Amino acid sequence: MTETTKEALTRTLDGVVTSNKMDKTVTVLVERKVKHPLYGKYVVKSKKYHVHDELGCGEGDKVEIKETKPISKTVSWVVTKILEKAEVL
Repeated sequence: MTETTKEALTRTLDGVVTSNKMDKTVTVLVERKVKHPLYGKYVVKSKKYHVHDELGCGEGDKVEIKETKPISKTVSWVVTKILEKAEVL
């Protein structure tokens, strides 16, 4: 496989950091809208991912994550970039 083919196969998602209490790992909440098969209403589905973080994300930051080889038992995603920093009050 060429490098461009491998890159096309990796999944990327956008989400919000909900916890950064672990060392070099953050929890990211990814929400998506799915149409209900019978009623046609759009329902928000959400899932949390444990993500390896070298960029130093904080809670509330919007980030882009990319799938990678497993780093640990629960971590197989990496933060690629911070899309938007959380507003500090």
